[in-house]
Amino acid sequence: MKVGIIGIGNIGGTLARNLSAARHNLHVANSRGLEGVRAFPNEIGATSVDTRGGVGDVDLIVISIPFPAVAELPKDLFDTVAQHVPVIDTGNYYPGLRDPQIPEIDAGMRHSVWVSKQLGRPVIKAFNNILAYSLAKLGRPEGSPNRLAIAVAGDDVSSKQIVMDLVNETGFDPVDPGSLDDSWRQEPGTPAYCCDYDAETARRGLVAALKGEAP
Repeated sequence: MKVGIIGIGNIGGTLARNLSAARHNLHVANSRGLEGVRAFPNEIGATSVDTRGGVGDVDLIVISIPFPAVAELPKDLFDTVAQHVPVIDTGNYYPGLRDPQIPEIDAGMRHSVWVSKQLGRPVIKAFNNILAYSLAKLGRPEGSPNRLAIAVAGDDVSSKQIVMDLVNETGFDPVDPGSLDDSWRQEPGTPAYCCDYDAETARRGLVAALKGEAP
């Protein structure tokens, strides 16, 4: 599969390594431009591109940039991207710790619903409730006992399944908390967030989350 990855921080870079090891065709971009990103793709056997190259002629797109920076992406970035191409949002909103306040989210909008509105298209929320170390080191073959889980929320059934298959391929059990509006169950401060749970425990954590009670 041809995958465009925008952002090579802790999660984006780790995911790029995993997908390259799984022999996907990766096009990798970040905010530093074509030359600024070139060393990392060369290291993992990927292709370095600019931001527009990260969404052009690909089968799946991963957005893994600092959360507020989503609003700074070009407004026409996805105009020519086919609607069937899944877009994964890996981000988390940390107001007061890392990120500036975003009034819409502070008023109750789900993190990835806000991202979807900035991009002007649906997204799938995934790879946000796992630590970079766990993503890099703790993946296991399908069927392994105590295999860790990653939550995958979204509205489009086909896109969600593609992302769940990708989670499985990278060494983790996908669990489904529901629609994108349900993605608050995997946001920071909830019981299933970054706890290195197996699938059954992760599902219980997702169910146990109480809306509005995450700090």
